[in-house]
Amino acid sequence: MPTRIIAETPPRLSADLIRRFAAVPVAVVVDLLEGRTQVDPAIRPLRRIAGGPSLLGSAVTALCDPKDYGAVHHAIAVAQAGDVVVIDAGGRGDVAMIGDLLSTAARRKGIVGLLADAAVRDTGILGRWSDFSVFTRHVTARGPASKDGGTVNAPVTIGGAPVRPGDLILGDDDGVVVIPREAADGLIARAEERAQAEIGWEKRLSAGETTLAVFGVPDAVRG
Repeated sequence: MPTRIIAETPPRLSADLIRRFAAVPVAVVVDLLEGRTQVDPAIRPLRRIAGGPSLLGSAVTALCDPKDYGAVHHAIAVAQAGDVVVIDAGGRGDVAMIGDLLSTAARRKGIVGLLADAAVRDTGILGRWSDFSVFTRHVTARGPASKDGGTVNAPVTIGGAPVRPGDLILGDDDGVVVIPREAADGLIARAEERAQAEIGWEKRLSAGETTLAVFGVPDAVRG
């Protein structure tokens, strides 16, 4: 059955809103969303990021049939600059859904990276790029067997987190969180406030205050 494209990706969130999330750690968003859309921490970045998010953009999804990467090709064709290609292969690790050739094509379009509940390969190349981030569950050298199946822009589940086309993907060294697109506007002010509060806590700790005082920990019972 040929690869199916359900629809074009919904309207993107504003560039200004997305930029604001760049200053917010994944941990802050995960806490505010009470872990509901945190991606399985076993899905990790290929390279250490060390300083701010490296994966931030609107999701274009590729739901892959076993050993078939047709949907990945078509997702790259549909995606726009600033998007993240989200690959759902059901967590399979026996074949890679993408490597350096497809990733190079995506990178040239301005796609900012990949989130793969799948396997990737050519990691020696992919891991060197500072402008294209890859978060993946598996790495394997074996490639796919076909390229004519799967679905683009279907709702998927990545590491236990639901992802729909147009949702915002945010990833850093701590992992990945999915921000539902309809929640992003209401979440950003709370996330910025929490991030600023953490900066204030750090300053108080650096000035010598105890964690008990800074975090308002209730008194312990002695004896």
